[in-house]
Amino acid sequence: MRRIRPRRSPAIPLLLLAWSGAAAVLWLWWRNTPAVSGASGWAVNAGRMTGLLAGYAVALVIVQMARVPALERRVGSDRVTRWHATSGRYAVLLTAAHVGLTLYGYALQAGTGLVAQTVSVVTRYPDMAEAAAGTLLLFLTGLLSAGPLRRRMRYELWYYLHLLTYAAVFLAFWHQLSTGAEFAGDPAARTAWYALYGAAGALLLWYRVLVPLRLNLRHRMRVDSVVPEAPGVVSVLIRGRRLHRLGAEAGQFFRWRFLTRGLWWTANPYSLSAPPRPDLLRITVKAVGGHSAALAALPPGTRLWAEGPYGALTAARRSGGSGGKVLLLAGGAGITPLRALFETLPGAPGDLTLLYRARTAEELALRAELEEIADRRGAHLLYAVNGPDGRRPAISARTLRKLLPDIDRHDVYLCGPPGLAEESYAALREAGVPDRRIHHESFAF
Repeated sequence: MRRIRPRRSPAIPLLLLAWSGAAAVLWLWWRNTPAVSGASGWAVNAGRMTGLLAGYAVALVIVQMARVPALERRVGSDRVTRWHATSGRYAVLLTAAHVGLTLYGYALQAGTGLVAQTVSVVTRYPDMAEAAAGTLLLFLTGLLSAGPLRRRMRYELWYYLHLLTYAAVFLAFWHQLSTGAEFAGDPAARTAWYALYGAAGALLLWYRVLVPLRLNLRHRMRVDSVVPEAPGVVSVLIRGRRLHRLGAEAGQFFRWRFLTRGLWWTANPYSLSAPPRPDLLRITVKAVGGHSAALAALPPGTRLWAEGPYGALTAARRSGGSGGKVLLLAGGAGITPLRALFETLPGAPGDLTLLYRARTAEELALRAELEEIADRRGAHLLYAVNGPDGRRPAISARTLRKLLPDIDRHDVYLCGPPGLAEESYAALREAGVPDRRIHHESFAF
């Protein structure tokens, strides 16, 4: 097996670049503001600053929605998703501040009430009616993405309502150039703003539309068969053309849309549960909702639409390159990417350990495969299953040190339900495993 070089996460440089962009946006205000005086002047200029920052945050939101492979594979899909959520919150809050401060400042200058000033701005200023509609849509998507509401909605409904963000951005964009003091008399600033949004839109079009279109026309994937693996768990075997050119690695996932009744309108992320082959891919899915449960009844020959590969839970995350010891810690459906890594991670006999957590022995999906891989590779395979009385074995720092006395020198790949992931992460840190050696990726939306 070829040596796999570890990749450094570009998260810190990217964050510094993002904050540098925010500073550059504020410099636009500074350059076009010779002086500020009076309460109305301070309110209007605070509105201008928050408006510029809101426009910049919206551009970041678009880039983070584009699923750029360099971000998805190197930073990690879960971290990019968190960045997207954070940028979205900033965009909504800054937009609210921009609207409130600007209208308040204008009302002070005109000596009118806030409501009368709002009506005047929306009806008399260029592109403001469209901007008002876009702002309302942005507030709506922000409200729907708030935790309490989002948790009560089906993922599919939330996803399609979330797409209203694109309409909000389009409607609100034009007033920035027609009424913004930073752009009205500055061709260079207008060009830079067009370039910012043009680049964000181009990334979105390329990676969300054109690249998936090319992938699916080229590889023409279909369901080959569905194989039961454990109670409520099935493997879906997928055939296609030249699948080795997808560039997929063990540990990664695709977003799958099965083009059959009841499933075609939604795409869900499922990890590869075996190393990709030139003519075959496999995903293993646990029934935890309507979409995943329906996969057990997929007829052979069902066409599908895939986007990816995504994810950074790959061999390249290993801090020691292709050397050093590794613990794979899986729970429930989290076994799927770790099973593929268990087969493919470079390592000498004794270097790899897989600890698999499940409620019962019957729920240990892919057990026969895991045992065959462990025998062939000289790897350790351990199970943590509830006792006959239902008592759950604790994965504690003491337990981990007892199983692996040199646990602090292991790289750890962690995948499982949120509760298990949090418990295991805390135990690993207490056992002395450095944070940089714990590799985890979450698929919660």
